[in-house]
Amino acid sequence: MFIILDNFSHHYEIEQLTRMFTKDVNVEFGKRKDFCKNSENFLYIRQNSKKILVSLKYDCKSYISFIPLEENKDKVQLDICRIAYGFYTQAFGKELKWGMLTGVRPVRLMRNLYAKNNGDINKVLDIFRNKYLVSEEKIKLCLNIFNLQKNIIDKADKKDYSLYISIPFCPSRCSYCSFISLPSKNSDKLMEDYVNKLCDEIAYTAKTAEKAQLNLKTIYIGGGTPTSLNAQQLYRIMKAVKDNFDISNIEEYTVEAGRPDCTTREKLQIIKDMGADRVSINPQTFSDEVLKAIGRKHSHQDFIDCYNMAKEIGFKSINTDIIAGLPLDTVEGFENSLKGCVELGAENITVHTLTLKRASNIVMNNQNNSYSDVSKMLEKCDILAENGYVPYYMYRQKSTLQSLENVGFSLSQHESLYNIYIMEEIQTIISCGAGGVTKVVGPNGEIKRIYNYKYPAEYVKDFNTILSRKDEVISVCQQFGFQKD
Repeated sequence: MFIILDNFSHHYEIEQLTRMFTKDVNVEFGKRKDFCKNSENFLYIRQNSKKILVSLKYDCKSYISFIPLEENKDKVQLDICRIAYGFYTQAFGKELKWGMLTGVRPVRLMRNLYAKNNGDINKVLDIFRNKYLVSEEKIKLCLNIFNLQKNIIDKADKKDYSLYISIPFCPSRCSYCSFISLPSKNSDKLMEDYVNKLCDEIAYTAKTAEKAQLNLKTIYIGGGTPTSLNAQQLYRIMKAVKDNFDISNIEEYTVEAGRPDCTTREKLQIIKDMGADRVSINPQTFSDEVLKAIGRKHSHQDFIDCYNMAKEIGFKSINTDIIAGLPLDTVEGFENSLKGCVELGAENITVHTLTLKRASNIVMNNQNNSYSDVSKMLEKCDILAENGYVPYYMYRQKSTLQSLENVGFSLSQHESLYNIYIMEEIQTIISCGAGGVTKVVGPNGEIKRIYNYKYPAEYVKDFNTILSRKDEVISVCQQFGFQKD
């Protein structure tokens, strides 16, 4: 499908909205006749000195509307999106539960609107309802998370920060995954070199944060799969953290032990002994058939055994991830996975909606599946509410089935603070390792991003550049007024 812009240049919002209805989108600039034949589907936007024409041709049907040209460009783009959304709902025969809201952080939008409207939540809800056309179901979900997060966010200090450590290796690649990660098999030399450099970066980061006068609050070691490292490598990284940071008073320390096929009792004991109080062990599904279909090299029983080991070792909180919409899964199968996590007593249950990312094997291998039941799967999350779990953080992604969301559910007092901090972007996150992105958050919400190299080989080869970029944290903190020169 073409989006044709004639004397009009702003296309990001309308392109994202269009992609929520159809993935095959091309944006072109020029006259309609230059790109479209009579039989083609297109959205055409033409601006003149007084008005903007918005027209859609789809499946041999035509829709047309005009809006007056205004100086407020944001309002113009919003009006165009609203008109196009109306066209699309008629042409495609469906409405979206998130309406025309394309952003990945709906709760953050609600919080910003709350501040802008002097704390009048009813005005905010009206904006979600009437401006963005969000369904009552999703407004309620967003509001519940907003209310839960409010006290946590109000207590946060602008000089607090979280430490993220990236382990970009996995025992194998899941079919739905597009993250930067390498198979640990046959990567022994690179993994050892990577761990050496990562320990050096951790030590350098501790000195940098101290110079920037920031206060450490949470630590998150993620990936990839951190437990794809051998026990000695995992120990060295966590010892580097313990030796260089004061972790005695931090609020939370999480390690992703997501894959049962590489998480041993020895590794779990190292994680606990080195100070982490929270782990994530992820079944994704309780169906062995579905696990095989997505390329996971473990069984449902392997997950149960791994989970029980973590419980015996004594972690304060265990998170379990499951995914709605996996190939071969059913509504009944997804419901069984939810019930299984509840029966185990997992303190956190994170429910993801499958995202069809271009770099994933599901998409690249054209492993098409019927995804029509994904919304019905998410409706089964009522089981969590019935068992005392409440939603505490949420985000959306491009190319997620039916433009739905990912939600973290938690028992009381087990909310992951790191997940809230990073998703709502209200606290500085300093990242170590390949693929890491440091976000320095200023007193007024301004954000400065500092990037590490994406790939482990680049990271190891040009490590001095990684350290020099860490120095930017100090200068940015000075600019934001966090410290004196």
